[in-house]
Amino acid sequence: MKRVWGTLLLSAGILSITLIGCLHPQTKTPTYVLRYAENQALDYPTTQGGIYFARLVEERTNGDIKIHMHYGEELGEESSVLQQVHFGGIDFARVSTAQIIPYSEKYAILILPYLYRDDRHLWSVLDRDIGDSFLGEIGNSGLFGLSWYDAGARHFYTSKKQLTCLEDLQGLKIRVQVSPYMEDMIRALGAEPVTIPYSLVYSNLSTGAVDGAENNWPSYESMDHYQVAPYILLDGHIRIPEMQVMSAQTAAMLPKGYLQIIQECAKESAEYERQLWVEREAASRKIAEEAGVVIMNLSEKERVKFQQACEPVYEKYAGDYRDIVQKILGTK
Repeated sequence: MKRVWGTLLLSAGILSITLIGCLHPQTKTPTYVLRYAENQALDYPTTQGGIYFARLVEERTNGDIKIHMHYGEELGEESSVLQQVHFGGIDFARVSTAQIIPYSEKYAILILPYLYRDDRHLWSVLDRDIGDSFLGEIGNSGLFGLSWYDAGARHFYTSKKQLTCLEDLQGLKIRVQVSPYMEDMIRALGAEPVTIPYSLVYSNLSTGAVDGAENNWPSYESMDHYQVAPYILLDGHIRIPEMQVMSAQTAAMLPKGYLQIIQECAKESAEYERQLWVEREAASRKIAEEAGVVIMNLSEKERVKFQQACEPVYEKYAGDYRDIVQKILGTK
């Protein structure tokens, strides 16, 4: 029989390679095939962070968990994706913290205007007890918080004129993501919020349907917004950390040991993504500068005016949590 079996293998080489390959732990059929939603392009730091996360999970579960990455809004825009994660239709997603507010209003604290002094202050808050408590805050909302990704500071950019002060914003139509909180912030600053899908921002800027938008350097550059809105005001109005989330239904179906692996891999992927972010932010700014984008820094005097204008936002969204706000402000 051994001689016959050997002959069969020799006469069907391709089949034998396939059979042997199936025995390799890296190519075995996974027990769990899960989906991960990302709205950014393939080369974007958050997308690459998600891909790195998926690879780590597959490796550390010996191929038992396979996570498929769907980027570029393939599974829908952020608010829709988050609803699907909530109901278990999508297993993982990377979303803006602003999208979490409808599920836990307390999350509005983390994205208050001018809350963080700089990036170092942001991570001192999120990588310690305060950040950990917020990851667990949405546990009763059908969502499972995994880790914090970097999304940089957000700035205003416009198509027709340079912004230099608060008065320049008055009456302008500014695109924001679908978020009541973001709409309230824009109104507090005297502009008119317009909620349109991320993929349509370029066309709306080019046609004049909106006067400007607000986002970070990589988003501004990667979606070519700098080509149709060549004026940017570096006010850094908010730093909205990104969040890796998992469906609570998916978390419940996985063995406890695998859930721990997923959490560990998410934390590691966050460190990876943050380094990519720093590199990408510098590269994006350079591209925009070389294209002739006009950059304006907000003066300290004007910054105070912007902060004061946003006081109603603090009162509405953090009025009951001033103690946490003060703890964040006091974090070293």
